[in-house]
Amino acid sequence: MPLMCVCMCSIQTTPHQTKPKMFRLAQRLLRPTAAVAGRVQHGGRNVGMRAPNPQPKPQPQVSTATATATATATGTATATAPFDYRQKLSSAQVIEMEEKYAAHNYHPLPVVWERASGVHVWDPEGKRYYDFLSAYSATNQGHCHPRIVQAMTEQLGKMTLSSRAFYNDAFPRFAKMVSDTFHYESMLPANTGVEAVEGALKMARKWGYEKKRIPAGQALIISACGCFHGRTFGAISMSCDPDAQSGFEPMLPGNMKVAFDDIGALESTLKQHGRNVAAFIVEPIQGEAGVYVPTQGYLKAAAELCKQHNVLFIADEIQTGLGRTGRLLASDYEGVRPDVVLLGKALGGGVYPISAVLADKHIMEVFTAGTHGSTFGGNPLAAAVGMASLEVLTKEGLIDNAYMLGEHLRTQLRAINSPFVKVRIT
Repeated sequence: MPLMCVCMCSIQTTPHQTKPKMFRLAQRLLRPTAAVAGRVQHGGRNVGMRAPNPQPKPQPQVSTATATATATATGTATATAPFDYRQKLSSAQVIEMEEKYAAHNYHPLPVVWERASGVHVWDPEGKRYYDFLSAYSATNQGHCHPRIVQAMTEQLGKMTLSSRAFYNDAFPRFAKMVSDTFHYESMLPANTGVEAVEGALKMARKWGYEKKRIPAGQALIISACGCFHGRTFGAISMSCDPDAQSGFEPMLPGNMKVAFDDIGALESTLKQHGRNVAAFIVEPIQGEAGVYVPTQGYLKAAAELCKQHNVLFIADEIQTGLGRTGRLLASDYEGVRPDVVLLGKALGGGVYPISAVLADKHIMEVFTAGTHGSTFGGNPLAAAVGMASLEVLTKEGLIDNAYMLGEHLRTQLRAINSPFVKVRIT
């Protein structure tokens, strides 16, 4: 059973510290190494890591560039064999290829994954690892969960895309399941988490103009410093992180920022600007900021302030929702029912990108035909995967298991007594 726990691991950095010491140490420790010949016992059966076959004596390697240059200089150029895109690659080859052909907007640890199952992943050399990151919660159900894979495979052979220009028989079932599970009247389907964020921001502004009667062009969105809502312009415009914004200016207008876990700052801002504020968006636990759990009562007090000022309370549960914290939603710990909930990541069970905006009809109805859309949002393949993902979480006891393991982990971490280890429990 996959490990999900309330304590999410992180390496905290300052805004300009791109490679902390712990990160560099992890890079050195995780350099790819050849696997020892043998077999690993996994789930009661043997998998992978066969002893290598005897290989002929290696011949000197000559790079394509060197060979081409030599051939050109000597006038003996010949056509090179086409690259076999499906050939097996070593970890080193994979890393070299990505460095050469892909944008460098990530700096991964030097570990290559070739396959995954449950909580385990294997590199091309057959070395097995435990996955403690879970793709930032996208694989809460574990890698390649058989029920989710089966649902996806069955739908793949039936129909994958209709677009929203037509009805399909899968999406309405998914929409009803989401409504029955989370108790909201309506859902807006999307693909990635940040699309849900953008959809919610558009909905909040339109609600502000049509329902709250905010003067045209003056609607404001309040966010919390330390937040991470994605990488689009709308998302980074809500951030206080200079690394997220530097080089992408100007930011979008209409945003105000307050300190996270500071109810006084939110109260003061709403007193001064509340009549033009459409929404306050917040993560119940800030992930990118270092797994920052707010003071007990903060979410409830923030929701009450929003209610007093007729402001939508938007909970970004893309990372914290769907069992990650031992509750269906992290907001449940304070008994808060947000006006709007954002879901993503684990909604797709680690096999397909799915996200959603949840709200009641008096809010969602501001979207009318043509005011928002997505070609792939609500497609039948996503609907089939989404239903299976929710069923696995709610029917296999994963949420209760996450709570139990989270409590166990915190208890063990608190027991550590070493001058070399600093433990921060929230």
